[in-house]
Amino acid sequence: MTKGDRRPAGLRDHRDQALVSADEARPWLDDIPRPIALTGGTGFVGSHLVDTLCAAGLTPRVLVRDVAAPRWIAGRAVDWVPGSLADPKALVRLVSGAGTVLHLAGVVRATTPGEFDHGNRVGTANLVQAIEHHAPQARLVHVSSLAAVGPSADPKGVEPGAEPHPISAYGRSKAAAEAEVKAIGDGGWWTVVRPPAIYGPRDVDVYQFFRMAARGLVLIPRGDRFITVAHVADVVRGILAAAVSSPHGSFHLGEPQPYQLAGLVRALADAGEVRTRILSLPAVAVRAAAAASAALAALGVATGPLTPDKARELLARHWTAHTEGSLAALNLTTTMPFAAGARDAWAWYRGQGWLG
Repeated sequence: MTKGDRRPAGLRDHRDQALVSADEARPWLDDIPRPIALTGGTGFVGSHLVDTLCAAGLTPRVLVRDVAAPRWIAGRAVDWVPGSLADPKALVRLVSGAGTVLHLAGVVRATTPGEFDHGNRVGTANLVQAIEHHAPQARLVHVSSLAAVGPSADPKGVEPGAEPHPISAYGRSKAAAEAEVKAIGDGGWWTVVRPPAIYGPRDVDVYQFFRMAARGLVLIPRGDRFITVAHVADVVRGILAAAVSSPHGSFHLGEPQPYQLAGLVRALADAGEVRTRILSLPAVAVRAAAAASAALAALGVATGPLTPDKARELLARHWTAHTEGSLAALNLTTTMPFAAGARDAWAWYRGQGWLG
């Protein structure tokens, strides 16, 4: 669990089938060099990826801090590699002889820029070094974030090749991590995928909007904002497709059509068959709430997910990605419509007891 990661009590995921089935994934998996090694395999997206690999009869290597606390993938047939991105010996064990390395691990919440940098840039640099010395033939798929390239001035979305302009410490650390990967150059096989806001079963971030909707009041920043979203199953598909794509590419994942934020919240509420109000807050109120949260955290008081860094991202105009070209290049012909994906998420949260 990354620093500051919070979720409701009770990890009791009873989903028997992978979101992306073995049959659907087979065309990709047949072409992915093996063994397959993962970082971040116990997290939100990584655990769904592990589900698919295991459903296909593969035994991925998974880097894990604590083998006794495997979170969502408890009971999966994986090859555990105890350690972290800060542990060079563990990284050597993880990548030695690997055919493909899927890098999903990172820090999404921290109290200082240095913590983001250490968890994302330095951790990625350590992994790249291990690959260069012990698995130079391996394919590396680096799962970055739209935060690395920054928000878009145009609701239609920023292109994958746009000059990065991250606006948060998290985004800057993810951009720096991408630079560590791209420094491999033509001497190795690498590709970068940038998901936008990801939602779906096991998520605890967009979940906050589901929780507010269930309580009847959703707070959003004032102003006309558009956002690109991706169901976690589509992100899994994108990662697998990237592993068999042409090397040295950067791809944006997510639905091709962005959503206006208030409209997205209304669609979310409709999917859950709940009645909710939407209250738009001025930027000063969002910043004040984030500052208060940071002050309480400094005193050791548990707080919510809103930090000053997250507030800067939340107040940005458009978190939209131009995805059509990337989806075409990856031969991904469809994406999960938000209405259907949100219904799936509501059902899962309610089944977990996270929502009434």
